[in-house]
Amino acid sequence: MCLLFICDEEERVLGTQTAPGFCPYCGGVVQAMDVESQWTFCFLPLSFKTKRRYFCTICARRLVVYP
Repeated sequence: MCLLFICDEEERVLGTQTAPGFCPYCGGVVQAMDVESQWTFCFLPLSFKTKRRYFCTICARRLVVYP
């Protein structure tokens, strides 16, 4: 008997906007993206999470914001 677990994470961009500040690496404009991620198990949705991610528009680095 063989068990096969199929798990998948889908991400969907909800919206983008310009964030205040500049990239510390290249000085480019920072863009904020709202991303919704959905975990599925055998095509059944398990959880939804909405996160805000920050990216530089010039060097395309993902930036981390510390409170």
